[in-house]
Amino acid sequence: MPQPSRLDDPLYASIAWARYWRLMRGMGKFTILCIVVAFAILFYMHGFASIHMYIATAAGVALSLMLMAALMGLVFLSSESGHDESIDDPVSKSIYPDE
Repeated sequence: MPQPSRLDDPLYASIAWARYWRLMRGMGKFTILCIVVAFAILFYMHGFASIHMYIATAAGVALSLMLMAALMGLVFLSSESGHDESIDDPVSKSIYPDE
């Protein structure tokens, strides 16, 4: 029998989502710092290059880091809230009958 998720509680859900968005804001600031460092390295190595190279670099760094932060944040949210344990998984019971 699956247990209810703690995310069903509105108070706990608001705290958990606030923690998630705090992580995302922090990673957004870190992403901006990484973009500035990438621009500095590009300028040091190539000087004034095409604006398209700088746009592509910023987009690549920003999308990669923010996608990583969003997915890992959701993993942390799911793990901390007990949401993973609240599902009924018949496949794992047939593979691991001792659990």
